Amino acid sequence: MKQNPYDNKAFFEKYSQMDRSTKGLDGAGEWKTLESMLPEFKDKRVLDLGCGFGWHCQYAIENGAKTVTGIDISEKMLAIAKEKTSDKICYRQMPIEEISFSENSFDAVISSLAFHYIESFEQIVEKVSCCLVKGGDFVFSVEHPVFTAYGSQKWYYDETGKILHFPVDNYFFEGQRQANFLGEHVTKYHKTLTTYLNGLILAGFEITGVVEPQPSKHLLQTVEGMEDELRRPMMLIISARKK
Repeated sequence: MKQNPYDNKAFFEKYSQMDRSTKGLDGAGEWKTLESMLPEFKDKRVLDLGCGFGWHCQYAIENGAKTVTGIDISEKMLAIAKEKTSDKICYRQMPIEEISFSENSFDAVISSLAFHYIESFEQIVEKVSCCLVKGGDFVFSVEHPVFTAYGSQKWYYDETGKILHFPVDNYFFEGQRQANFLGEHVTKYHKTLTTYLNGLILAGFEITGVVEPQPSKHLLQTVEGMEDELRRPMMLIISARKK
């Protein structure tokens, strides 16, 4: 089975206490940016890759989607997703790498912060292209290549605890990185911006949007230290359409 840190008891308990877990979409700092890039869902068949607790699946249904299929490797996350599910949502436990749907199965494919756990973006794009209709939308967020490049994903501090800078190194050396997330060791895969953008173009997608989301004015005013998030990009959101 592919890596699955979210079914690790200690990791899952910590993740479940994060704002994006307890407050849903409103607890995700990048949500408003991602929402603005999503397609119209009315009467569409939607696939959510790495659906987690199912917040985006619920959003699609609430905005008129005909059906939604949520894919996630985590048994624990899907168990919670199913507690608040609609009969229009089908959740399936499997690695994203192993999806296999018939051609033209979906009108839109979305994914939130999942692809940096997967080694090959080209494989993802190939599978999405296969099951997506022509003219269908593919919108996803990932950890930004600047954020994943060095691997540790930690600031450098001086002797007084003041932030000096964020390390960026080995940018063009793609592949496995060991990060510390919520006090647990997690394996992620660094990919360059070229890999994401050219991967889509070469697979026959038209890129319709590229955004590096910044903290909202509200977060900057209410969360201590949030202004430091303006010093380096943490996330990348891309929208594309199959030609």
